[in-house]
Amino acid sequence: MDGTVAYIGLGSNLDDPAAQVARALDELAAIDGLEVTACSRLYHNPPMGPQDQPDYINAVARVLTRLPAEVLLDELLAIEQAHGRVRGGEHWGPRTLDLDLLVYGEAVIETGRLTVPHPGLAERAFVLYPLQEIEPGLRIPRLGALAELCRRCPRDGLRPLDPVA
Repeated sequence: MDGTVAYIGLGSNLDDPAAQVARALDELAAIDGLEVTACSRLYHNPPMGPQDQPDYINAVARVLTRLPAEVLLDELLAIEQAHGRVRGGEHWGPRTLDLDLLVYGEAVIETGRLTVPHPGLAERAFVLYPLQEIEPGLRIPRLGALAELCRRCPRDGLRPLDPVA
């Protein structure tokens, strides 16, 4: 399939988080005009926001898509909603599923609905390290080399669920 290479962050800390992420990956693969071409291992991560919530399970998927960025965003939001995601709650609070469009080709997008590269990407170990696992040589528009971003971002408790032997 021809299209744009994009990267999607997946996270959950409610209702069997590893299963939530696995189901979301299957649902991503079922989207017409999108092919999942790689996925990182699952990572265990302390919550970024309030600490009185369960730890997160995170991963990053690489996809090839023919969908425009905002249409892809709509698909991600629909998957979140199908998993019972409620928006408008506590900022950085617990969630059944969080899907973020991290990078969309070489695009820099700033609209009322979507900012790409994802804001905060450079400071989030739970995005950077899984992304480096599947695309170590990636250069992110406006941010530069992924390897350099990882060097500047401590892991802060991030660890693979299933370390490579």
